[in-house]
This record gives sequence, C-alpha cells and structure tokens, in this order.
Amino acid sequence: MTTPSPAALDAYWMPFTANRQFKKAPRLFTKASGMHFWTDDGRQVLDGVAGLWCVNAGHARPKIVQAIAEQAAELDYAPPFQMAHPKAFELAHKVAELAPAGMNKVFFTNSGSESVDTALKMALAYHRVRGEGQRTRLIGRERGYHGVNFGGISVGGMVANRKMFGTMLGGVDHIRHTHDPARNAFSVGQPAHGADLADDLERLIALHDASTIAAVIVEPVAGSTGVLIPPVGYLKKLRQICDQHGILLIFDEVITGFGRTGSPFGAQTFGVTPDLITCAKGLTNGCVPMGAVIAKQSIYDTFMQGPEHLIEFFHGYTYSAHPLACAAGLATIETYQEEGLLTRAAELEGYFAEALHSLKGLPNVIDIRNIGLVGGIELASRPGAPTQRAFDVFLDCYQSGVLIRTTGDTIALSPPLIIERQQIDQIVGTIATALKRVA
Repeated sequence: MTTPSPAALDAYWMPFTANRQFKKAPRLFTKASGMHFWTDDGRQVLDGVAGLWCVNAGHARPKIVQAIAEQAAELDYAPPFQMAHPKAFELAHKVAELAPAGMNKVFFTNSGSESVDTALKMALAYHRVRGEGQRTRLIGRERGYHGVNFGGISVGGMVANRKMFGTMLGGVDHIRHTHDPARNAFSVGQPAHGADLADDLERLIALHDASTIAAVIVEPVAGSTGVLIPPVGYLKKLRQICDQHGILLIFDEVITGFGRTGSPFGAQTFGVTPDLITCAKGLTNGCVPMGAVIAKQSIYDTFMQGPEHLIEFFHGYTYSAHPLACAAGLATIETYQEEGLLTRAAELEGYFAEALHSLKGLPNVIDIRNIGLVGGIELASRPGAPTQRAFDVFLDCYQSGVLIRTTGDTIALSPPLIIERQQIDQIVGTIATALKRVA
C-alpha cells in the first residue's frame, strides 16, 4: 500500500495526535502478525503496547480472523433492541464465567468510553429504582482516565482531557490520586505505602453526605495517566468505605481486563470485588470495537421489577452485541484459554519487572512502576518542554524497530501476552539505548 496522497493526509483529523507533526513524516503500519507490525516502507516493528493496550493475544490470530469472516458472511447485523442473535448470549456467558464470583450480568457496548458512561447510568438508575434517587453524585479520582465521553471526562482527572470542554457533568468530585514518588519510587509491584490515601473518600463523604453519593469509579491500575499501581490495601479500603456507606464501587478495567495483571480481571489480582466492571480492549483482541459492563446479580435483579412487558433500563446502542464483535469476542476468549494467556502475565511478571528495573540509573529515569505485563518508566521533564523527552524516546524506539507508548513524560509498556523473554529484552534494550541517545 502506498503512502496516502497529500489530500488524503489532509482529510483525516487524527485522534490524540499532534496532527501537524505527524503529517510531515507519517508513521504508517500496513500489516501485523503475532508480536509485530510492518511499516509502509517494509520495516518490522515489535509491538510493545499491544496496539493500544488491546491486542492481548497478538495480531492476526487465525481463529479470530476466521470467526469474523464467517460471521460477516452468515449474519452481518442483527438489531439489539427487542431482538438478538445467539452469539450475544454465548459471549455474555463466557465473560461472566471469567468475572469475579457473583458478577454474572453482561451489558454490551462498543468501547471503553461507552462502557464507562453505561456504568455511571446504571449506578444512578439503580439507586433511583431502589428508592434512593437523591444519590446522584459521582466520585472519580485525580489523574483517572475513563474514556472521552462526557461522563468519562467528568469523573476522569486528566487535566488535558477536561480543560477544553466546559463544566461537564454536575455533581462530580474527585479523591486524591495514589502517585507518591517520595515514598514509593522504584517499587517492584504494588507500592508498600498509600493505603491511607483511600481515606480521602471519607473526606468527600463528610463534605457531600453519603446519602447523595451514587458511585465511586477508579481504575485498579491507572494506565493512561502513566501506570500508577495501587498501594497494598488501598483498593480493599475503598471497598470497605463504599460498603459502609451504601455506595457502589466501579472498577474501570478497560486496560486491566483480560489478563493484563495476571488474572482475567484486576479485581481478582487485587482480591477486591466491585459492584460493576467496565471493560473493552482485550474483549475482542482489538479486532472489532466492543465493550461491556459486568454487573452483580443483585444490581440486575433490582431493575427486574414491574410489568414484564416494560423496558427496565432505557439505554443501549445500535451496535450493542454486534454479531461481528461477538464472533471476535468468542474466538478471542477461546484463544486466551487454549494458550493460557489470561494468567501468563503472572508467569512473566518477575522477568518483566527485573528487565524494567534494570533501567534504573539511566539518564533522566526518576521512577519505574510495574505489575503483571504492564510497566511505566517516568522521566524527568525537560525544563520548559514537558512531554518532549518521552516523545523523543518514542521516536527513537520506533526508528529502532520497537513501538512504545508515552503519556506525558512517562513511557508505558503493555506488550501482547504472547511475548517471549527475548522480546522483553529487545524492548528494554531498545529503550535503554534511546534513553542514552536523547538524554
């Protein structure tokens, strides 16, 4: 495939991209397989970020490719309102089997952003149905990322994602983030210090009164803000506080779902069961857009009241449980299970951690964070040029045949779960060389 024409390059307004910089020297992928992409000029690039945290089983997996092709020929679309198709129920059952015990109802969306907005609406509606309609307040966390729809950016806490878009949803507040480099820099796995940061929720409860709060939403691992690992005991303490005050706890597992932390879901890795889980990305291995909200049986049962012919929850999407997405999801989960990928991150975690932390002491590395097969390498910002140093490392690695991701001045890694040890070495070695070159 040739490079797009100037007119074609000009037509596409790219998401989360420095458009002018990119279009002067486009970085284009034209093929992918296994652990690698190929560029338009034929170079092989090792994928260190699973596409965008989503291609957990590696690229172009035959079972998934075949399932999508066969589904497109058999049933390309089925209306999801008052109608359905068999694979929607099959996939919901498979997802529920992987989820924490008691979380067995699955509502399908088309992305992580839609999953978050769906979960927030579920929480508000749940309290209204059970007679506590005054519980309308939503609590997010500073530096949180919950997608880019209005609900998600309202409960989210990344300033650049919020500052352009007005007042957003009303009745939203935020607890403190857990980034504490003074106490936890270069922690291997979960930081030892910071469970007490969960007590900040008690401050907001005292300010707003628990009777007004519907839900708290957090990422078990805050990914897009720079890979912030929860301190030991932090998530359990949040669960206890929510239980004490009748507040729903939502885990945003769009990144941590489907094996990233060494268990099917981060909730299982950290031993904390929320009331709702949002997921997407790894659900279909990134092949067809799809997301989901997984709910406890008790939440679903609360809605199943009144006359049976009436709609219980006025929410959904034209493409909810799209047949191609369901086919991809079923084949993806089958691939995960056949190859043991949902727990493989736990097997490689020690090796991955040791490799990452070998970068300590290299120029401008001020922190390294890891859990499962996700890692963050935080760099000192250049004076007057925040994000530039990390972006220069990104470009250097790309030219050297490794794809990484940067957020601010943090390098984020989340390779496909099929990665081998020598490929971990290649990623870390390439980053080490780049760090020295762009110092």
